[in-house]
Amino acid sequence: MKNLVKLLSLVIFLPLLSSCGYNNMVGQSEGVDQAWANVQSQYQRRADLIPNLVNTVKGYADFEKETLTAVIEARSKATQTTIDPTNITPEKMQQFQEAQGQLSGALSRLLVTVERYPDLKANQNFLELQAQLEGTENRISVARDNYNTVVKAYNTYIKQFPRVIYAGWFSFTEKPYFEADAGAKNAPKVEF
Repeated sequence: MKNLVKLLSLVIFLPLLSSCGYNNMVGQSEGVDQAWANVQSQYQRRADLIPNLVNTVKGYADFEKETLTAVIEARSKATQTTIDPTNITPEKMQQFQEAQGQLSGALSRLLVTVERYPDLKANQNFLELQAQLEGTENRISVARDNYNTVVKAYNTYIKQFPRVIYAGWFSFTEKPYFEADAGAKNAPKVEF
């Protein structure tokens, strides 16, 4: 009798499980992980360019030491702040974004300060590094947009009925979006 109950349970629940969307949830979760890895890859590219930029600037001009120190420290903090893609939480995402935002701010201050050195602005090495950095910033933006697109598809999928009922049973939880930096909605002040 027990074997008959087990067999009937298997016959009834197996088709239900196969259509529950588990495999799709796994695939979409992996897509989120891959998109996050692409974001991190672009941030790593930026971090790798920074020492070359700093050394070029340092070697070419009698530069403000605190500006260079701020860039180096922000880079160090940003590279130490990482997120395991299988455990992305809103709190960890905010820490990551804050560290990257500090690095972006330090780089902006460095590039603004460079304006005082006309010879440096004409240096071919500096121009190439600056162009690579600008390209990397664009790649970061694209990677973050792609990540948010994949997260939206994943979050929508696990919240749809009937998956919303059992997604949590399989540990499929909502993933956080990459959000704009604090103050990004305010236009920068330009003075001539």
